[in-house]
Amino acid sequence: MVRPDKSAIDEATRTSEELHALGLDNQRLVINGVFHASDRSDAVALSIETLGERALDNMPDALRALPQDRVPLRAADTVGLPALRELLSVEVAPVAKSSTGTVEPLGSLPGLDALADELAAAEHGLIMVMGKGGVGKTTVAAALALGLIQRGKTVHLSTTDPAAHLAGTLEGAVAGLRVDRIDPKIETQRYIDKVMAAKSPGLDAQEQALLLEDLRSPCTEEVAVFHAFSRIVSEGRSAFVVLDTAPTGHSLLLMDATGAYHRQVMREFEGQGSGRVVTPLMRLQDASYTRIVLVTLPEITPVSQASALQDDLRRAGIEPYAWVLNKSVLAAGTHDPLLAARLSGERSQIERMAGGLAKRIFMLPWLARPPIGIADLSKLVSSRSGAPAART
Repeated sequence: MVRPDKSAIDEATRTSEELHALGLDNQRLVINGVFHASDRSDAVALSIETLGERALDNMPDALRALPQDRVPLRAADTVGLPALRELLSVEVAPVAKSSTGTVEPLGSLPGLDALADELAAAEHGLIMVMGKGGVGKTTVAAALALGLIQRGKTVHLSTTDPAAHLAGTLEGAVAGLRVDRIDPKIETQRYIDKVMAAKSPGLDAQEQALLLEDLRSPCTEEVAVFHAFSRIVSEGRSAFVVLDTAPTGHSLLLMDATGAYHRQVMREFEGQGSGRVVTPLMRLQDASYTRIVLVTLPEITPVSQASALQDDLRRAGIEPYAWVLNKSVLAAGTHDPLLAARLSGERSQIERMAGGLAKRIFMLPWLARPPIGIADLSKLVSSRSGAPAART
């Protein structure tokens, strides 16, 4: 299942290749939310259609070769039995202009520039950008990193996402910004080399071979990635670290490892006084040190997924700092009948977030040109340029 979006297609391509490598070749591609503008005078609608068509036209051949289904964008989210039954219909009933009604204004929500201002008020710390795959985490993380640079900070921008789109999103270098990624293979080899160097001097050749065999187990990669993650978390003591995390499932596994390590350390120091012990989990739980930014799309499923992620974080004693609502058509403005019909659903999700889900909400409107490259990303967070605040 994929949206007609370049980043989503890239992720689907990587997933398809991984499945093929496992011998799972019985694959089918479903493209959901294919949109065709019915009002050719609507700039927003035309940009959505054009970007979708461009993404599908540039789909890799391996993905294009799969059996394929295309599901048109509907006037409402496909939630509930009637909406799900409608998916089985080949024809989609047109939406009449008169049936869309008028979406009441919601007021304005601050843009990403305001979030960058708030984050820059601290002298250092960790900013973790989290959410499901395809919601725009990398864009938000890169923009916030550039916003902090604009405000005179030194920033380490990294990612735990296997897809690692940071370099392609930035398309350049900036003074004061260090960009890298936690590469599981590199970190695993680094961890193995470190353990072998420490243990080998006291072992004979057979014992060294047994140790190396043990270190080649799958769990070694989890340990190595956790150690790399811990190093990056600790850097927030003296500078800003912006971490573009992997999609939710991967991130929660990393959080589980963080919690397990914390419990182990606390057991070892029990009775000895733990005042000098600071584990990575403690840093994540420290609201003055770590700020979690949840990114979502203005639809019921992504918002529900972000809410579930927030619940998981809270169970670990970690409180999210803010939500970013990405690709808001409501903020961009449109009069295309189909998009206009979807606006009431988007507005209800914003009200849901504002009604208790999120303590702080920042909004990015749908942009006719995806913000790729340092110049476009910087505009999202530049106070001087009047970064686009949402007017709904």
